[in-house]
Amino acid sequence: MNLSRRLLFASAFWEVARPRTALNAGHLLIRLTNPAVAFDLRSAADWLLCHNAARQALADVLGAKRCTVVFAHQWHPIGAAIGEPEVESSTPTFHVFGRWDGEPVTPGEQLRLPAQRRVPAPEDQLVEYDGGLRAALRRSALERSSEPALVGDAAPELVASQPRFKAGAHHTVLAPASGEPGLTAGHLLALAASLQGLTERRSVTGLSCVVPEPGSGPVEVHAMGRSAGESVNPMQEFLDLPEVSQALL
Repeated sequence: MNLSRRLLFASAFWEVARPRTALNAGHLLIRLTNPAVAFDLRSAADWLLCHNAARQALADVLGAKRCTVVFAHQWHPIGAAIGEPEVESSTPTFHVFGRWDGEPVTPGEQLRLPAQRRVPAPEDQLVEYDGGLRAALRRSALERSSEPALVGDAAPELVASQPRFKAGAHHTVLAPASGEPGLTAGHLLALAASLQGLTERRSVTGLSCVVPEPGSGPVEVHAMGRSAGESVNPMQEFLDLPEVSQALL
């Protein structure tokens, strides 16, 4: 059963909400409120505010110590959508999966199933947590809005590399060249430009992307090239990679 998308927090450009089909209690969306808004330093900084507030809220309410982000670029999951959340909106949308010890269902378990066989988190469970998440999001965003914005250089250097274990022929890893943890709005703009460049490769029409929990290391964006005529689903291969354990997704 699909549920109504519930707004939990709204910022200047982005909002944090429950998806219509939440795969577990730690599944949230970061969604652009107005699709006409350009992705510039201001909206990138606002995305970081929402993302960091969501991470903190999931930690406060669920004890989530890790978060994985999944999103698509110029691509909409088709068919069984193995490895991908269902389409929630035509506007840019990022799925945030909070991970905590003792979680009853992992995102990876759900995403390995065809979309029609996934079991949404129980409504009463979501209602139990959503009030606390709303309060924690407002509190965290208020605290972070008083901090200096991490704008940084508008075009920091990124490194594109081929992973040791590949999911499909067009699997690329993007990471800040500095190798330091954390992202600035400038990093997000550089990542957006790099992702757009990856869609211009031959036989690639869009991307499915996964950002595992970085911990104390640098943020890495795994971008898998997609096309409607692909013979193999790279997201299914990604979930089966030795490097992608239950701890990551």
